Amino acid sequence: MSDHHDHHDHDQDHAHPPGYRHPLQPDADDTLTYPRRLEIAVRELLIEKGIFTAEEVRAGIEEMDGRTPENGARVVARAWADPEFKQELLANPGRACESLGYVMDTTTQLAVVENTPQVHNVIVCTLCSCYPRALLGMPPTWYKSLAYRRRTVREPRAVLKEFGLELPDDVTVRVHDSNADLRYLVLPLRPEGTTDMTEAELAGLVTRDCLVGVAVPRKPGSK
Repeated sequence: MSDHHDHHDHDQDHAHPPGYRHPLQPDADDTLTYPRRLEIAVRELLIEKGIFTAEEVRAGIEEMDGRTPENGARVVARAWADPEFKQELLANPGRACESLGYVMDTTTQLAVVENTPQVHNVIVCTLCSCYPRALLGMPPTWYKSLAYRRRTVREPRAVLKEFGLELPDDVTVRVHDSNADLRYLVLPLRPEGTTDMTEAELAGLVTRDCLVGVAVPRKPGSK
């Protein structure tokens, strides 16, 4: 596990308050780059040779597009409500998620890192955009941007502040670097005043951003 502390030297997007300008410049995703042209050519060749059909490609894309952060929110809500599930989620994340019907990629390992009053976890992929898509869907543009990937490991507190999250000085910010073999999910702190809430209500407090660690859950009664 790549674990950097903040003192080291180193909705696709949800709505922000009116007038908010995101500080991390996104990459251009609409450019027909060489890798994209290559993917199109290989896909069309494989369809022509009968390896798979265009309908199978379409169905696969629809299945991937159907994955949303609501999946991860339900996992977190169950962990908040069920101590035994939480224990299993931290010890064996893949198996715990599959028990709720979320099948993880068999080629990668999932790690769940728990926020505490003393430690706040943030996820980044410094090489590309590795991300637990079965639980969060497609990564947002800012997660893939060079600014986020480079700055988060060097100055995590500054990046969090630009997202609107300022943490006390006595809270350690721990940055985890995802890769092709290992993906991370943050288990946020359960907000106060949620004792009587149902799992569905708890899930409504969990955003994609707090599952990545650049935000905290909504407060009860907030929108």
